[in-house]
Amino acid sequence: MEFTNVKLEVENRVAYISIDVPPANTLSSDTLSGLGEAFDYVEGNSDVKVIVVTGAGKFFVAGADIKEFTNAFDNAEVAEQMARTGQKLLDRIEGFSKPVIAAVNGAALGGGLELAMACHMRYAAEDAKLGLPELNLGLIPGFGGTQRLARLTNQAKALELILTSQFIDGKEAERIGLVNRAIPLASLMDEVKNIAELIALQKSAVSVSATLKAVTYGLREGQGNGMEKEAVLFGELFTSDDMKEGVNAFIEKRKAQFTDK
Repeated sequence: MEFTNVKLEVENRVAYISIDVPPANTLSSDTLSGLGEAFDYVEGNSDVKVIVVTGAGKFFVAGADIKEFTNAFDNAEVAEQMARTGQKLLDRIEGFSKPVIAAVNGAALGGGLELAMACHMRYAAEDAKLGLPELNLGLIPGFGGTQRLARLTNQAKALELILTSQFIDGKEAERIGLVNRAIPLASLMDEVKNIAELIALQKSAVSVSATLKAVTYGLREGQGNGMEKEAVLFGELFTSDDMKEGVNAFIEKRKAQFTDK
């Protein structure tokens, strides 16, 4: 299945969304639109329980389409709208009801790293290059990079990476907490597939969605509000068919057969 600059395949209840804009998979307005269409599809498809986002070829996403920037010269409103369009999509991914995993197979720079940071989990090739080089253009990250990087690492490290435009590899990204794990490129997709299928085939979509809601809500609204949300969701799950099945399976010492209800 194809959308604008994006390809999508579904296997074992996992949707693989691949950004395909040779040679460097730039994150243009068309690509953002294609990503939005792909997420529309997986959101409405009950057969999809987990989403993996990656890049076709040697790149994840090498950055924004710089040529598009010229359309915003001397027009702050146009430039602001460009940022808001990207922020809206990445906010949607961050708040998505199904787990979204980034498989960073190559360079994830600028908007590419911002896209990866919006995903719920990130796995990177050991030699992948990650960074936010916007200051080299006299800009700042505009798709949420100034906010998410500081939350995923810490304020000092985020400022260092942004202000120096420094690139780091997957191993360093793992060390500072930017990615879950750095994996040899040859094994990256197999490892990500195993993780995605474990969630998609062995967990209840109801409890997975509740987990995402609780974590995301707490990060956005503060721990106190997050605790309240957690308690509400915990209570709601007690009325689900899958909770009853999970408890019975545990008592009967068998594998639970969830129906996502």
